[in-house]
Amino acid sequence: MSNIGNPPCDEGVIRSGKADAPCSREAEPWILAATVIGSAMAFIDSTVTNVALPTLQIQLGATAVDAQWIVESYTLFLAALLLVGGSLGDHYGRKRIFALGIGIFALASVGCGVALTPDQLIVARAVQGIGGAMLVPGSLAIISASFDEARRGKAIGTWSGFSGITAALGPVLGGYLVENVSWRAAFLVNVPLAAVVLYIVYRHVPESRDPDARRLDIPGAVLATVGLGGLVFGLIHSQSHGFGDSLVLISLTLGVAALVAFVFVEMRSLEPMMPLSLFRSRNFSGANLLTLLLYAGLGGSLYFLPFLLIQVHGYSATAAGSSFLPFIIITFLMSRWAGGLITRYGARLPLVIGPIVAAFGFLLYALPGTEGSYWTTFFPAVVVQGLGMSLVIAPLTTTAMNSVTGRHSGLASGVNNAVSRTAGLLAIPVLGILVFAVFSAGLDSRVASLDLPPAARQQLESEKVDLGGAEVPDGVSGATAARIERAVDEAFVGAFRLAMYAGAGLALASALAAALIIEGKGQTAPVGRVGQPGGEPRSEGAPA
Repeated sequence: MSNIGNPPCDEGVIRSGKADAPCSREAEPWILAATVIGSAMAFIDSTVTNVALPTLQIQLGATAVDAQWIVESYTLFLAALLLVGGSLGDHYGRKRIFALGIGIFALASVGCGVALTPDQLIVARAVQGIGGAMLVPGSLAIISASFDEARRGKAIGTWSGFSGITAALGPVLGGYLVENVSWRAAFLVNVPLAAVVLYIVYRHVPESRDPDARRLDIPGAVLATVGLGGLVFGLIHSQSHGFGDSLVLISLTLGVAALVAFVFVEMRSLEPMMPLSLFRSRNFSGANLLTLLLYAGLGGSLYFLPFLLIQVHGYSATAAGSSFLPFIIITFLMSRWAGGLITRYGARLPLVIGPIVAAFGFLLYALPGTEGSYWTTFFPAVVVQGLGMSLVIAPLTTTAMNSVTGRHSGLASGVNNAVSRTAGLLAIPVLGILVFAVFSAGLDSRVASLDLPPAARQQLESEKVDLGGAEVPDGVSGATAARIERAVDEAFVGAFRLAMYAGAGLALASALAAALIIEGKGQTAPVGRVGQPGGEPRSEGAPA
């Protein structure tokens, strides 16, 4: 569930592009089909993975740390290379890079489907992330290039509608495949979808490039990947080895150093992939700080929801995948209405109220114990959180786009999209550390009074790395086994509650950021040309 819902600014990326290769009327449905199915592959795969993780712990012998890496290896390369993937399409052809991304993603999906160990699956997921970084921006750019201004609104509406359907059906389909066929089928389903997309692309999608495209920022991409990878590896590895471990310290130091170097490279580069001059705009800075905090709470805390539903509450994979349908439906139906609030009230008000409502949703997740009906436990939290995020998505996209002018609005949207993915990438291991610590302490306190032999206690200690999937030690049965099972469930519920409190705190912090940084209606004009003297923010009414 850490990847539930589409990231912000997808629509902003489409709207800001130029129609370099307007398509014929006959090609319109084919182009939309290719882009919808292509982007759906990446989205469905990420949501399916979250639902499949508890099963992977059992069938593939994955630990809780392995489970984090299965998600993080994909998100790492997707987040770090997303902007470069879009730039590759501008330089070498959007059709070509999109098709290449589809091919890489499909081959990596086969690798996921035949993986025999957690490490093999992690590597295949990393390759999927590289393919996703090419196909996701490629699908958006192809729509921009293929539809002129007169037809783009209808195309975006069609694309958004089918993307909403995909978002709703993806987790349910994934859960069904995991439960009734195999977790491997949840990955292999990408192969026939990729074949369909590649056929449509070959026959019906025109090629397009941007002759004025920014230069490829290879040093920036490498530093971003190394920096984020170092931080993620160090944080995840610390859960089992502690922060005093030499490998953890080296990894964290390398990550921080690479990210500092990334900032310096972006400052000195003539055409950086993330122009720091964009952040001269208060609105752009505020929008991205809000995105970082809110999507960190959303992605980091909800990562643990499928484990709670399946391992503690006994949900099937299908039921766990269906549990977030109300969120998807509400955000899909209400986002257009929320977009209309910007005209009347400006972006700041909904960007303050939305995260506050979402924070209340996080708190509702913390109420259930180890039992109860879905309708009285998690359904209210899902609905409230959906209402809160509905107030955020459209105003956030508009704020990011309007914070700069001209061709840079697409770049601003892309940066915000990448920030949302990076937020979840970093939040999962950080909250993982807290969840593991609380779970371990909670389990110890609950089994302290049990008369367990030393061997059983040692085995139970080693089982902690599986969190809610921890099993009863060998040789323990009857009432003692039942008490251990209940202790595991209760300890994980306690740890899950901490994750929800953290999510609520991050959501409230994002609301505060919006209130303090984002300007009210009609206060400022956007930043001008990025990286040039005219890029300084101007007050409304100031001379251009």
